[in-house]
Amino acid sequence: MSRTTNLSRPIIEALYTEALVLADDVRAVFALGARGPVEDVADSAHARVRLAHSTEGLKTTTRMMHILAWLLNQRAFFSGELSEKQVRLHGSLPTDRRADDAALDVLEDETCELIAETERLYERIARLDEAWRCGFEMASPARAIHSRLERRLSDLEG
Repeated sequence: MSRTTNLSRPIIEALYTEALVLADDVRAVFALGARGPVEDVADSAHARVRLAHSTEGLKTTTRMMHILAWLLNQRAFFSGELSEKQVRLHGSLPTDRRADDAALDVLEDETCELIAETERLYERIARLDEAWRCGFEMASPARAIHSRLERRLSDLEG
């Protein structure tokens, strides 16, 4: 696989299409849970599932909104609606809040896989964002690992 040396309209458009499809899947999965019948909340297992579904649904939809906002900023840049300076100042990707392992333990496998898919897309976009902000300069492998470790630690602290 060749390394990207800059962002381009085709890369952004492909990611945007992928994100839209994924966002629609996320909406479908998490909207269904909100419409489901309210059963006896005294059942603690059921209450844990509903709480996990609600909290992870919020994190997942927020993650997708951040991805789409980043991609829309890039599309606006390529369309000439935003300058590079505007995108660099106001178009950064916010820190992600990863799924909670305890919540994932009570959710259906398909829902967990969908959440993982959004996290993988977020990580890809985050790498592109970081590379773009650094001008796609090639860093030494040690610096790249150090940068990834710093990101992971800040994710854990946030």
